[in-house]
Amino acid sequence: MNETIYRNTSVPAISAERMNSVLRNTYLLLSMTLLFSAAMAGLAIVFNWPYPGPFIVLAGYFGLLFATAKLRNSGWGLLSVFALTGFMGATLGPIINMYLYAYANGSELVMMAMGGTGVIFLAMSGIALTSKRDFSWMGKFLLVGILVAFLAAVGNLFFQFQPLALAVSSMFVFLMAGLILFQTQQIVRGGETNYIMATVTLFVSLFNLFSSLLHLLGFAFGED
Repeated sequence: MNETIYRNTSVPAISAERMNSVLRNTYLLLSMTLLFSAAMAGLAIVFNWPYPGPFIVLAGYFGLLFATAKLRNSGWGLLSVFALTGFMGATLGPIINMYLYAYANGSELVMMAMGGTGVIFLAMSGIALTSKRDFSWMGKFLLVGILVAFLAAVGNLFFQFQPLALAVSSMFVFLMAGLILFQTQQIVRGGETNYIMATVTLFVSLFNLFSSLLHLLGFAFGED
């Protein structure tokens, strides 16, 4: 059997051993960052940390994301990715707290969002790992879609138009599911060889998927 895997003719060959190493390291680091982020969210919930505000959150997120991208090929990249995911977990805690206090079934909504996130992640990862179809065409579509959804979300910070907020959350659910599929296949086919950046992409996908599902579930099934 040929041990060289090709994503397409424009991507250099990558050995099966190297691909398996990237995939294994990505899932290991993803598991660790999810646990760390959950711990930070738990602390934020227990100590009732206030939400820092969307602009501080965006500044912290993009700043740490930029640092992680710069340091991705060094040991400092690991420290940076934990700083990024821990920060995101700390900002998620106040949001979860809001749902726990705002809705009588808040805990059920949180668990439903977590379960939905897990199911979508497993389904998209399974397709990426087993399908012979090439999903690289999704890259440009996802880039444009995420940019549009992000700009709409930022704009809605000023307008506070609920139908737009729901539309943005719906868009993010589909876009993040697609990003999980795309990124996982990029690892499998050699398009992504840096496990730190692969971890960041998957983590951000899961974060946005969970928060978007929570918003939609709160609107549809929240009980005052």
